[in-house]
Amino acid sequence: MSVHPSAIVASGAVVPGSCIVGPFCTIGPEVVLGEGCNLISHVVLDGRTRIGARNTIYPFTSIGIAPQDLKYAGEPTETVVGDDNTIRECTTISRGTVKGGGVTRLGSNNLLMAYVHIGHDSQVGSHCILANAATLAGHVIVEDYSSIGAFSPVHQFCTVGQYAFIGGGTIVTQDVLPFSLTSSRRENKAFGINKVGLARRGFSAERLAALQKAFRLLLTSKMNTTQAVEKIRELKTEDANLLASFVERSQRGVIK
Repeated sequence: MSVHPSAIVASGAVVPGSCIVGPFCTIGPEVVLGEGCNLISHVVLDGRTRIGARNTIYPFTSIGIAPQDLKYAGEPTETVVGDDNTIRECTTISRGTVKGGGVTRLGSNNLLMAYVHIGHDSQVGSHCILANAATLAGHVIVEDYSSIGAFSPVHQFCTVGQYAFIGGGTIVTQDVLPFSLTSSRRENKAFGINKVGLARRGFSAERLAALQKAFRLLLTSKMNTTQAVEKIRELKTEDANLLASFVERSQRGVIK
């Protein structure tokens, strides 16, 4: 194990020999690290925190710290992080709360840029990009392959659908449609599908065309949302059904 002399690793922490713990890192007694993690320097890991393999964590990041919730009274809640994440400088990930399910979760193969905040009880999937200072309030769900632009705060209990792209500086107060390109000019608005991002992920021309048709029904037709969802289901594609189901289960309404 490569542990810098200035690092503090509490008794009880699990740190495999393949890990690198850089200068001035602090690892609490209930932290479990996977193989091959690299804590570059000044990293704080606290609480009941389980971190998977091959994660690279940059300076001044804090993971598993107490939630920013005045009702939190020291309950033994958790933080769970998957594999192969890159977590850049000054990121904060708070552990869960009892009323929120008790676990804050980050999946695998994500890029969290500098100053990202993942609030208590949030659930972030895999293959996501959160740009500089993207901020998730508590209880936010971010589905797989989503991108959240720089300086974009996401309100409590919102869901960002899979493959969505949120432009920088967008204030998100409602659910973000899967596959969508959503941004803020004077007001938040979905501008259609995330065509470039979806193509990069291997979506075929036929699949993109079907999604575009579904989004036209939802965003530009004169039908109300219920009518549009019924028409979207008639397209009988997996993506269309996913989009329709997302709209139907939304609790805060969707950005259209």
